[in-house]
Amino acid sequence: MKNGNDLIRVFTGTEVLVYLLKERLEEVEISALIKDDYQSGLTVGFVSGVPSAIDLYIQESDLKEAEPIINEFIQNNEE
Repeated sequence: MKNGNDLIRVFTGTEVLVYLLKERLEEVEISALIKDDYQSGLTVGFVSGVPSAIDLYIQESDLKEAEPIINEFIQNNEE
């Protein structure tokens, strides 16, 4: 990740969806960071013993480039 930029949350979803979007962003050289409270040791927001929501963060400076990718991903993965 680049130094000196703020991280912003761009997506919250299931583990599978978050990892798929992270992979897609990294294909175009946008670094992404996954944060889930389960691996951090917190136990809030669980369904059946797994975290129900995981957050994906990117550098704020990458947002303009990432927005079309994120929007397309959300449209293609709506339930």
